[in-house]
Amino acid sequence: MIHYFDLVSMEEGCLSVPDQRELVVRPERVVMQYTDLHGKRKILKAQGILSRCLQHEIDHLNGTVFIKHISKLKRDLVMQKMRKAASLRKN
Repeated sequence: MIHYFDLVSMEEGCLSVPDQRELVVRPERVVMQYTDLHGKRKILKAQGILSRCLQHEIDHLNGTVFIKHISKLKRDLVMQKMRKAASLRKN
């Protein structure tokens, strides 16, 4: 990401964190640089849901899931819910 503008809060979820959704603050608009399939550097300007999806997926490439962007208290609650759900599925 080269530049970002206007932080906004929006609910996010992910298949990596099943059945959990939380409010995540991310930039509303971003300017990103990438390399295309031919090795050419490109610039992409994105806003709204495209901006959010790009940031979310780039987080995955960097080994991060969306709950990393919420408070430790909320993250602990999400993890507790996931452990409980996993325990119920085993029984």
